[in-house]
Amino acid sequence: MKLSKNVAGSVKLPASKSISNRVLLIRALSYSFLPIHNLSEAEDTLLLDKALNSNTNRFYTGDGGTTFRFITAFLSKIVGEWYIDCSERMKERPVKVLVDALNELGAQITYTEKEGYPPLHILGSNLNKSKLSIDGSISSQYITALLLIAPSLVNGLELKIKGNIASRPYMEMTLKLMEEFGVKTSFVDNKISIAPQDYQFKPFTVEADWSGASYFYELLSLSEKGELFLVGLTRNSLQGDAQQVELWKQLGIQTSYEETGVRLTKVPRTIEKLHFDFSDMPDLVQTFAVVCCFKNIPFQFTGVETLKIKETNRIKALIQELKKFGYLLTEQKEGTLSWYGKRKGIDEKMVSIKTYGDHRMAMAFAPVAIIHSIEIKNPEVVKKSFPDFWQELRKFDCNQ
Repeated sequence: MKLSKNVAGSVKLPASKSISNRVLLIRALSYSFLPIHNLSEAEDTLLLDKALNSNTNRFYTGDGGTTFRFITAFLSKIVGEWYIDCSERMKERPVKVLVDALNELGAQITYTEKEGYPPLHILGSNLNKSKLSIDGSISSQYITALLLIAPSLVNGLELKIKGNIASRPYMEMTLKLMEEFGVKTSFVDNKISIAPQDYQFKPFTVEADWSGASYFYELLSLSEKGELFLVGLTRNSLQGDAQQVELWKQLGIQTSYEETGVRLTKVPRTIEKLHFDFSDMPDLVQTFAVVCCFKNIPFQFTGVETLKIKETNRIKALIQELKKFGYLLTEQKEGTLSWYGKRKGIDEKMVSIKTYGDHRMAMAFAPVAIIHSIEIKNPEVVKKSFPDFWQELRKFDCNQ
């Protein structure tokens, strides 16, 4: 694929996977069959939906971290014997923090292979303990999994969070969605309290995905001229990644909100270097690392600690793949990724990008086709969050 340097048109974004997965679990906990409109078609969501609606005691969650963690919390409180399996990559992603927390609440969860990692064997039971402390710096998904089941626990949950909260907006999204379905919560200082209560499920429409939008912001940013309309995005979004708007403005992309989506236009950029803490938007690190390199904007990104336990070690993957274009990134200390403008020349006419089974590696590098001939290995990985990504990107193929 060779992308046009003049980018103009509209993009249909997928529904938010993060919102879809949370609402699916809330519906299951509500024992409701009311509809969820515009549910994500991402692989993670399809696997979660299948698991929540199956009659088996054996579940497969693929690569989905959210899927695995949500199902683990859900099954721990359902009386019965359960087995949860997953992909080989997911078996390398730790779940000990969540398992320890659930066992402390009264669950009976054991590891069937490596200690601290999937797969799991669960003897589900009524969880009757209610007080818990958890390290918030590792993954917000652990906290979210506990919060979602909290109203259905015998004595509710009083959760004390130690340290900084990784990806805090995702946890806040969870609380807002719980309140949307009638659950009252209290979040004071570092303690969240949720009394036993019932969800009041109602028909719900999932908004478009702000994470997926980042790749088309990137596309326009790397183009010579153009304008894009991204369908379905809203100003008052539940998603933390909606905060990217201000960052893109500094990089030269203006966002205008309209009734059915947002319009992106190019404006002069206001920065020559980018220093930013991505603690609240870790899924966008790949997008901004790639765009900054190709726009020759040196950067220092902090708050990227959790990227090492995602679908791949995203820090290592970025360093390796951007080096193929001559960009020399460094991780001088834990949680910091930097590029100081240093670049070596390259001779390759075509650069092959490894995706490491990570959907965001594929999508973050795809817009580079405006500037350089590239080949994306295993392009099908995008099905994890944005199944129609290549179809939407092809609208800007200059060979069409």
